[in-house]
Amino acid sequence: MLTSRALIRGLQSSLWRSVCSTSALQGSHSKVVDVIDCSVPQYNNRLDTPLPDRPFVKHDQLSAEQKKLKEKEKASWKSLSKEEQLALYRMTFELTYPEMRKGSDEWKTVLGGVFFFMGFTGLLVWWQRVYVFGDVPHTLSDEWVEKQTQRMIDMRINPVNGFASQWDYEKKQWK
Repeated sequence: MLTSRALIRGLQSSLWRSVCSTSALQGSHSKVVDVIDCSVPQYNNRLDTPLPDRPFVKHDQLSAEQKKLKEKEKASWKSLSKEEQLALYRMTFELTYPEMRKGSDEWKTVLGGVFFFMGFTGLLVWWQRVYVFGDVPHTLSDEWVEKQTQRMIDMRINPVNGFASQWDYEKKQWK
């Protein structure tokens, strides 16, 4: 028999748990979250697991026709028609191996998205070259680069292992 003191402590601890736990807070939200209990067997279509943990249609979700078919399954399978055998298979497995291996058309969407963004980027780069960036500076012209190179050679810039080390000053040509 519980004493009044033990009863009060039990009520206090349950009240404290409800206040401190998130389950009390979850009741105030209007969203419904689908929680999967991973401690019970799950059904999944995977090529690497040929036999799932449970059948596709649970036993408590069977219709009256499916229950009759399950009873008929206990007898000889030779008495079952092809349609009944297929229906029994579909109760256990959602997809066959060829259906699982069948590819999807998602690659078309991905490729279309890639081409769209590449085209958009190309238009953005073209727009920047035309309207944002100015003309090419005159210091990048061939004549200017040639004069600058000759000036660096004449000044003997980095003659040991740099730019001027590749120039033969006696023959006046590149080594």
